[in-house]
Amino acid sequence: MTFGTSRTQPSGGWLGFQMSETVTLLLTGDVMLGRGVDQILRHPSDPALAETYVRDARRYVELAERRNGPIPRPVDESWLWGDAVDVLTELAPDARLINLETAITRDGEFAPGKAVHYRMSPDNVASLAGLAPDVCALANNHVLDFGVAGLLETLDVLADARIHGVGAGRDEQAARAPAVVPCGAGGRLLVVGCGTPSSGIPPNWAATDARPGVHLLTELTARRADELAASVAASKRPGDVAVVSIHWGSNWGYAVEPGFRRFAHRLVDGGVDLVHGHSSHHPRPIEIYRGRLILYGCGDFLDDYEGIGGHDDYRAELTLMYFATLAVDTGRLVELRMVPLRISRIRLRHVEAGDLQWVRTTLEEISRPSGTRVDVLRDGMLLARPA
Repeated sequence: MTFGTSRTQPSGGWLGFQMSETVTLLLTGDVMLGRGVDQILRHPSDPALAETYVRDARRYVELAERRNGPIPRPVDESWLWGDAVDVLTELAPDARLINLETAITRDGEFAPGKAVHYRMSPDNVASLAGLAPDVCALANNHVLDFGVAGLLETLDVLADARIHGVGAGRDEQAARAPAVVPCGAGGRLLVVGCGTPSSGIPPNWAATDARPGVHLLTELTARRADELAASVAASKRPGDVAVVSIHWGSNWGYAVEPGFRRFAHRLVDGGVDLVHGHSSHHPRPIEIYRGRLILYGCGDFLDDYEGIGGHDDYRAELTLMYFATLAVDTGRLVELRMVPLRISRIRLRHVEAGDLQWVRTTLEEISRPSGTRVDVLRDGMLLARPA
């Protein structure tokens, strides 16, 4: 499958305005590199787990092999990303943003009161090179799975790898600070990360003036949206594209809570150009509001779940790469193209025709109430557009 033709832009955007200079962002949902994923890499952590039913992380590799076939061990750094690497080479996004749902730490102290803990060895951080994220959102319910020590090591490892971490920090000010990435011809990408208790983030993980932690939004009120938008506006200058990356909502279900929709709309009204939502294990609806893109849930992008049963109707093994092209002078969405992939043997592979149609149909059905249609293009990509 080739995607080279997809980089040709129309002279006028399909949203009905004259196109100006644009910037294209790659956005993904949850990237979980711990547990079984970590175990197949060159430098696996101690496989011991504190889970009720699975006590050894290698068990998740065995379950994946039982489902889809043998997995070599150790794998090189390019294995995990599989066909996504060629997609990225052809589409060449200007900046890349993921939700990293894994602590990167050698610490062995499991956070108390949690049923599941995700950890990748710092010696495996090179595995991120194939995806090459510019920014990792960290305000999620796994970044402190190994306590404050694990969080601080995660921040240091990412900094050493020249990857911005947002939404978590050594204090509240650092957790709220935007990542700033040069993007386009003189412009910048600004990303603010945050999360909500609805995604499973424990309240005591919130950063304070005296405690490392995450940027936690305890309530999604209009006032909080205005404060968040104002903090973005304070750093924004002409030519910048501003994104709020937010970890919210349950693992399963297509519905968007009315409070989430009101909050996202309020952010856009306040000057945010794109809302990057994540937490659900599968994609949630896509909305184009006032010409700006709202992704209510991007789904999982990579994990070790393929051998685990339950919730099969959601087809969580089918993942998406979102390529959002925005006009830099206005922040309006020019085009949203998506590449469906499938997790198989803890690796991202192209989907078959039937799976492509399943993804299109599902996205179309759940996004139509938000005013969005989804089409299949000749090159096998999906295009979201206003209904």
